[in-house]
Amino acid sequence: MALAADEIVMDPDAVLGPVDPQLGSPQSGYYPAASLLKALEQPNPNRDDQTIILGDVARKAIDQVYQTVYKLLLEHQTPEKAAELARMFSEGRWTHDYPIDFEEAKQMGLLVSDQMPEEVYELMEFYPQSKQQRPGVEFIPIPYRSPEAPGRGEK
Repeated sequence: MALAADEIVMDPDAVLGPVDPQLGSPQSGYYPAASLLKALEQPNPNRDDQTIILGDVARKAIDQVYQTVYKLLLEHQTPEKAAELARMFSEGRWTHDYPIDFEEAKQMGLLVSDQMPEEVYELMEFYPQSKQQRPGVEFIPIPYRSPEAPGRGEK
């Protein structure tokens, strides 16, 4: 969505990510399309049909994403720059979770601004984030056991 905008306004803590396609299923897991194509470059006479099919779909998915990103960027970039950026975002250059921060987006030539309107922050106050249920890192002072408590296996 950000690539379709006239300008991307980013908070200092905001990041963009690549739009590289991921293929698979909840049962078998998801894999980057670029990685599937890379795996198919390796000789393997015992390759199964599903891998070959996924490779075909991977090539199509990368091409489709590239074309979509290229068309979106053409509105504000030269054809050469749009092609370069579309390749960067869709080819699997980075992992799917790679964070592209404001400075990197600016260096890429994307039309970015760090002038976030105060009204956006005010609006976000109406949508508090729920607390995550994941365990966090805990500090455990050393020594872990008190001198009075016997250690494991001691009597």
